[in-house]
Amino acid sequence: METKRHLTEGFHRISRTERLRRVQDLCELTQNEVDTISGKKTLSLDIAEHLIENVIGYFPIPLGVATNFTIDGRDLLIPMAVEETSIIAAASATAKWIRREGSIRTYSKGSLIIGQVQLPNVRNVTHARRALHEKREVLMGLANACIPSLVERGGGVHDIAIREVQRPSEDGTMLVLHILCDPCDAMGANLINQVCEALKPRVEEISGERVGLCILSNLVDTKLAVAEVIVRDVDPTVGKGIEEATLFAQADPYRAATHNKGVLNGIDPILIATGNDWRAVEAGVHAYAARKGSYQPVTAWHMEGTDLVGKIEVPLAVGIVGGVTRLHPLAPIALKMLKISKAEDLARICAAVGLVQNLGALKALATVGIVKGHMQLHAANLAIAAGAEIHEIAEVRDRLAEVLKVEKRINLTRAKEILEAIRVGEHSAAVL
Repeated sequence: METKRHLTEGFHRISRTERLRRVQDLCELTQNEVDTISGKKTLSLDIAEHLIENVIGYFPIPLGVATNFTIDGRDLLIPMAVEETSIIAAASATAKWIRREGSIRTYSKGSLIIGQVQLPNVRNVTHARRALHEKREVLMGLANACIPSLVERGGGVHDIAIREVQRPSEDGTMLVLHILCDPCDAMGANLINQVCEALKPRVEEISGERVGLCILSNLVDTKLAVAEVIVRDVDPTVGKGIEEATLFAQADPYRAATHNKGVLNGIDPILIATGNDWRAVEAGVHAYAARKGSYQPVTAWHMEGTDLVGKIEVPLAVGIVGGVTRLHPLAPIALKMLKISKAEDLARICAAVGLVQNLGALKALATVGIVKGHMQLHAANLAIAAGAEIHEIAEVRDRLAEVLKVEKRINLTRAKEILEAIRVGEHSAAVL
């Protein structure tokens, strides 16, 4: 794509048809894939029947692409399924700034997901722990016997850790086995749940204790995606403002929650577009943010001389095989657009986009404020909510943008007033 970078210039100013044509060219999509994206091929309700229960229809979410991303030296279009105004625009604009003045680097730390086998109220902790430790290899062999095809691909259970957890509000101790498994390119949720349940009778036999829950953990701190951004020669006032925004989030959980929501604005739409379980990732990210006893931001920004440096480190268990990633007709196309061959690549891209999204939000907050840019883009939503027809939306939007410049705020009432004025004007012109 490096030789075709010009095709993404001015992407927001060209028609939807031309955008899709360029995406087809850049990502080497087939006409069948283009028809699926554009809605010419409707999604089958028969497929939906196999995804969820009590199906009555589809609830479509807009699919867009964020442009200007160069991650680890590769130019990428980022497919994002999201309904919120300004997310894609902010990501694209910030990525352009970074591409011009800096770089994005990513890497992974660990590849193992976690399954938990709980012994809820252990009578003899010392005995049970020793017995389970001595039989770790036996348990790992039993676990891997359940997943031979995964083991053949280089995955499988690599270790079993034993944790002691105090029971809340009463005496007693839980033992929790962490089954550490490499799922290769799958997210691995169903796989690890089956492994944990398969181990239950043997764990009870070895420990002499009762097993309670057998379930995966979404806090996969053994499978982290890391991204780092550097932007050179940043205006010191802007850099200091972004640095201060990090300190605010580190000091105040009320701010940290919104800070991290902004990060997930970048991550979730990619997960949705690729058919991944975004709720699981959200749970893991928030738990990771609170792992040290207080809720913290998952990104940090600081100035090094005249350079702005940012980093994100988050648990990201994602997949490119199995589940909805293959069942939903749009998910494989989104994965193809990203030009990835491993789940690790997807996780690293998600981390990078989350960090870039965060930078865009903090830069806006530290300079013009979040309202100006967001509300300019939100004006079209207000026009639609006011009842504007397709041919009226642009004019209502543009007039709302002018109002925003003068009055510093816009709302639905103002949009309705503008729409009424436009229609009265058209009626008067028609009479004349």
